[in-house]
Amino acid sequence: MTEIERHTSKGMLPLDTKIPWLTGLQQSLNDAIETDRLGHAVLIQVDPGLGGEWLATWLAARLFCSAPSATKPCGTCLDCRRVVSDEQPDLMRLSPIEESKEIRIDQVREMAAELALTGHGRGRKIAVITPAERLNRNAANALLKTLEEPAGSSLLLLVTGEPSRLPATVQSRCARVGISVPPIEELEDWLRARAGNGIDWKAVMSAIGPRPFLALQAEAEAIADLQRETARALDQVASGALDPVETAEAWGKEDFALRINCIENWLVTRIRDWATGKRQAQAEALFAALDDAREARQWAETPINKPLALERLLWRLNAIATSRRPA
Repeated sequence: MTEIERHTSKGMLPLDTKIPWLTGLQQSLNDAIETDRLGHAVLIQVDPGLGGEWLATWLAARLFCSAPSATKPCGTCLDCRRVVSDEQPDLMRLSPIEESKEIRIDQVREMAAELALTGHGRGRKIAVITPAERLNRNAANALLKTLEEPAGSSLLLLVTGEPSRLPATVQSRCARVGISVPPIEELEDWLRARAGNGIDWKAVMSAIGPRPFLALQAEAEAIADLQRETARALDQVASGALDPVETAEAWGKEDFALRINCIENWLVTRIRDWATGKRQAQAEALFAALDDAREARQWAETPINKPLALERLLWRLNAIATSRRPA
C-alpha cells in the first residue's frame, strides 16, 4: 500500500455517474461494441484516480448487462450489480496484492488459465489489469503470450496513467483509448458538485495530483490541511526562516509522497509566476529543485532514507531567493 493509498478507502461510483471528461471515451467504446471493432484487448490510457478503473468497470458492465440501453449498461440488473460488487464470475481483476508493489507472473498465469475456461454466462470473459504499469517484466512477458493468442471471446482491459512504462510489444497489441488531463478547474467543479463546497479541493489535488476519484475516497480535510501546512513551511524555507534539517526529519517520518507532491506543485506555481512576469526568481535554481523533487517522487516506495532526501531538497529551496516585481 502506498502512502497516498493509506489516506483512502475503496469504493466504486455508480455506473450512471456523469464524468464529463470520460463521456467521449464512453461513446467511442460503445460505437466499437456496436460495430464489432472492440477487439480482444483495450489499453485505457486514463489514470485510475482520474476514472480509468471506473471506465473499465463501466465497459465490463456494458458487455455483461442483460438489459443494456443503446449506449450504456442499465446499472440495475443482476449482471450489472455483480460487476460493481466484484461478484461477476466471468470478470477478473489484477492489481498488486497486499503489500506488493508489482503485478506478478503467477497472477497473469492464473488469469490466462481462467480466461481459457468456458464462461458461466454469455460466454464472454473479461480481465481488468490496473494499474497496468505495475506489471513486472516477467508478468508483462506472460501477458504478451495471452495477447498474441487470445482465448475465445475473452477481453483484456489494461488501465494505466503511465502507458510509457508498459513494454512497446504489449502496447502494440492493444486498441488504445485515452484522454488528456482536464483543466484543474473542471475537476474542482465536479468534486464540488458531488461532495459540496466544504473542502478545499484545490489543496487536496495539489497533494495527490489531478485525481478526483482518489480525492473522493481520501481523507480530504486531513490532506488539505497537510498541503496548506507544507506550503506555509515552503514559503518560510525559501526565505531562509525554516530549518531544513528539522523540517526534513519531521516530514520524512510519514506522508513522504504527499509532501513531495506538494513541493512539486509549489515549485511549478513559482516557475509559472516567473515565466508570466508575476515574480522575480532564480529560474535556474527553481528548475534544479523541480528536478530534485521529481527524482525524489520515484523514491516514495523504496527504503531510501527519506529525511535525508527531503533535507537535500529543502537545502536547495533554502538557497532560492524570490521577490515580487514592482508594479
